[in-house]
Amino acid sequence: MAKITKADVEYVAGLAQLTLDEATKEKLVGEMGDILAYMDKLNELNTDGIEPTMHVLEMSNVFREDEVQPSLDREAALANAPKTDGEYFLVPKILDTGDE
Repeated sequence: MAKITKADVEYVAGLAQLTLDEATKEKLVGEMGDILAYMDKLNELNTDGIEPTMHVLEMSNVFREDEVQPSLDREAALANAPKTDGEYFLVPKILDTGDE
């Protein structure tokens, strides 16, 4: 088992741009050591013949199939618009392109 040192914690904290006090560093030495010990325990398991999985549960796509359906005609689409020119929605200009 790899032993986590205070220098390891300081290195990881530096990568994460964290400033840690001494008490927190000591606490993390123990916690990170426990995590690695657990990983060592998991590495002892025989996983021969076991398919790698992303999820422990069977996952399926919940989206419906796309189906072509008739769309709104222009008049119905523009019916509740606050401003139209009869063909398009009219909206306030938000970008200044320099041309008038």
